[in-house]
Amino acid sequence: MTDYGTLTASETRDLRALCAIMIPASATYGVPGADDDRIFADILRSLERDTPDARTALALLARLAGGSFADLTPARRNEVAAVFKQEGGAPLLALNRVVLLCYYRDDRVMRSLGQEPRPPFPQGHVVEQGDWSLLDPVRARAPFYRRVP
Repeated sequence: MTDYGTLTASETRDLRALCAIMIPASATYGVPGADDDRIFADILRSLERDTPDARTALALLARLAGGSFADLTPARRNEVAAVFKQEGGAPLLALNRVVLLCYYRDDRVMRSLGQEPRPPFPQGHVVEQGDWSLLDPVRARAPFYRRVP
């Protein structure tokens, strides 16, 4: 198993502050934010192969913040996060994926969505059938990929 290392204390603080902006807590829906202790611990554990991308993304975030993102005022954090969203590129997408995966596997979040908090297999989940004719234009389209010999 590859050792991807861990984030520094500063990177961890900035990531937690970013997670709070990415998915804030909601009293209306009774759900925690992505910075919740349990969810955030899962995010840190789940970075694994995405740690280098997370570090790259967090370095850009710190540069945009002019220092520690976590130390900014809430209003300034939102401003920096908006720019970061535009400039973060692939490293931010990798980080975003980890945050979303961890958030939506939290039992409290799943219950708020009316889902049973369990793995999807072996029982599976019922997916309502939709209008398959919506795919007809895609099926009729000429292939846009190159065939491999």
